[in-house]
Amino acid sequence: MKLTAREDISAPIEAVFQQLSDFDGFERSVLRRGAELARTDSLSAPGPGMSWRAGFEYRGRKRDALIEMTSYTPSEQMCFQIKTSGLDVALTADLVAMSRGRTRMSIATDLAATTLPSRLLLKSLKLARHRLQGKFRNRISEFAVDLEGRGADRRDKRREYPDYW
Repeated sequence: MKLTAREDISAPIEAVFQQLSDFDGFERSVLRRGAELARTDSLSAPGPGMSWRAGFEYRGRKRDALIEMTSYTPSEQMCFQIKTSGLDVALTADLVAMSRGRTRMSIATDLAATTLPSRLLLKSLKLARHRLQGKFRNRISEFAVDLEGRGADRRDKRREYPDYW
């Protein structure tokens, strides 16, 4: 099952990619939400092979996930492979510069079942596909607005304190 969303962001592509590749910030955000997250690679710079082990609670059960970055093209694309009990998820984030100060972000997820219970879960998700697609698009839209806001905050601080940056 595939879910997609596309959002236009009022920021240069380099700034958007920099925020998307702020893995330390994402790790802190996940930990604040109560999940467990541990980096499992020893890479010093972002790139293919980065990996994490995550633990979280979903529908009353403890779940574990392995997340691995499979592709990394600066200012253009990041791909991740996520494996959890019975589900394989491929997540792709693409960026395209629309103009000097505008970027289009496309996020796609592809879910595939590997066990019978996960196939049943996927079938139920497919029945609610329209509602699930709407929720996915809303969440990506909120994320894009957040990215724009963070970029605007940094630009304002640069104007106020030019020697600091």
